[in-house]
Amino acid sequence: MASTTPEGLQIRPRHMDFDLPNPLPRHWNGGDAFKTHLFDAMSVLFPDGERFFIDSVRQFRDRIDDPVLKEQIRGFIGQEGHHSREHLEYSQRLRDLGYNVERIEKRARARIRYTQKKFSPQRQLAATAALEHITAIMADGLLRNDAYMAEAHPTLARLWRWHALEETEHKAVAFDVYNQVCGSRKLLRRAMLMGTFFFVLDTTRGLAHMLKVDGLLWNWRVWRDGIRWMWGKEGVFRPLIHTYLDFFKDGFHPWEHNNLDLLHTARVEFDGPPQVQASAA
Repeated sequence: MASTTPEGLQIRPRHMDFDLPNPLPRHWNGGDAFKTHLFDAMSVLFPDGERFFIDSVRQFRDRIDDPVLKEQIRGFIGQEGHHSREHLEYSQRLRDLGYNVERIEKRARARIRYTQKKFSPQRQLAATAALEHITAIMADGLLRNDAYMAEAHPTLARLWRWHALEETEHKAVAFDVYNQVCGSRKLLRRAMLMGTFFFVLDTTRGLAHMLKVDGLLWNWRVWRDGIRWMWGKEGVFRPLIHTYLDFFKDGFHPWEHNNLDLLHTARVEFDGPPQVQASAA
């Protein structure tokens, strides 16, 4: 199977340096602790998670014959590597504020080590394809809906938009590699169920820890407003349910959710307007 990424869509890492504020504003997302720490908790998981994604795809790179997909694998690895670097700096800023980032990281690393020791390379790749779908639909939501980052610190908002843009660009790479080297939908669905459970668990644990440090863990209004922001009638995650469930359908592939227009709009912020080549006289 060849790449399903739209023809002509290049996947290349952007060499960014966000120079995060130091110290990091404790509640940088509109002054809201819940919204801020939801993103903070996810960020702490990314460096180790993205290294796992890279390793799982790299194991099969030599089995890919399609030159387009091989080039996209190279772009995927480059983008994920840059994401890991920026989120490591982000984690240091959180550490400086007194959050126990090491505890969150150690739990994630232990699970990754277990996965790499006990699970086949195909299962590891299935987990990557599944989790890439989760990040892709969240990225689409963030780029599409200003409510994710309303009144956020501009540097943090830009970092998350950059990450969302590149997650959108490479959203089908691991999936295409998996389809070529394995293709079992049953294994893919199992990986999604397991991956969703642990992603939600680890993110919630990190969120709760940061709220505890802030003295807000048992503030019911913080949780009420946060859950309403995520899952209420106008909740930011509510529109993602349908696209999440599409993953379980036979024949699904990530570019079935074609958001190229959104991607090209987001690219202008980081790449500038597209260059128009002059026609030959």
